[in-house]
Amino acid sequence: MFNIENFDIKLETGIIGRNFIYSETIDSTNSFLLGNEQKLANGTVILTEYQENGRGRFKRPWESNKGENLTFSILLRKKYLMLNPNHINLAASLAVSSAIENLFQLKTDLKWPNDVLIKNKKVSGILLESSTKGSKLEKIVVGIGINVNQTKYDGEFKIQPTSIKFELRREANRERLLSEILNGFEELLHSLEESPKKVLDEWRENCRMIGERITIDTGTEKKSGVFYDIDANGFMILKSGEEIEKITSGDVFVK
Repeated sequence: MFNIENFDIKLETGIIGRNFIYSETIDSTNSFLLGNEQKLANGTVILTEYQENGRGRFKRPWESNKGENLTFSILLRKKYLMLNPNHINLAASLAVSSAIENLFQLKTDLKWPNDVLIKNKKVSGILLESSTKGSKLEKIVVGIGINVNQTKYDGEFKIQPTSIKFELRREANRERLLSEILNGFEELLHSLEESPKKVLDEWRENCRMIGERITIDTGTEKKSGVFYDIDANGFMILKSGEEIEKITSGDVFVK
């Protein structure tokens, strides 16, 4: 089971994770924060051992064995609502990537828009959602799933999954990993307030796909070309011949 005391000892944030909710089982951590009518504190984190209806991007199910991984969501309100949600998305994947590398010395790669890979296999996925009141943005919720100690996966996958334990060949400390991610995420949010370009440049440095020939499935069509760069908003710039196109969402595959 997750040891909250061991997690809290290593948490160095001022806002993120200071209000911490632990749940054995829940429908969905994102749904809980999005639907909760209470005025939960900015930076509230909810962690569950098992999601009954976990989901990823494009409403795909996110399956995770009970007690083996990290499945959590972060509530962003107040000053964080001034930030570009796409930037927050990229910062979240960067926080996960950096934490894994720092703690376990495993080389990671970032896959646009928000997956984290080890040896071309998926170790983490992120789902950012928001809610509005009238026309006003009310909250942003960042859902993060990380394969930590699970080593067997059933089903078919567009990208083969892996876990930290599988790559490391030993059990990984979930409490230390979560605190490291939240510490890094808060620092990155502060960097976004000061200079988004700094975070975008750091993300670029950790995305090996930039410069590669790719195929992207936007949901309505497939496009091919070179992943040329990301723009100032974090959208993909796809280059096909002499044509440049901005891609706002989709599944990316290296050709």
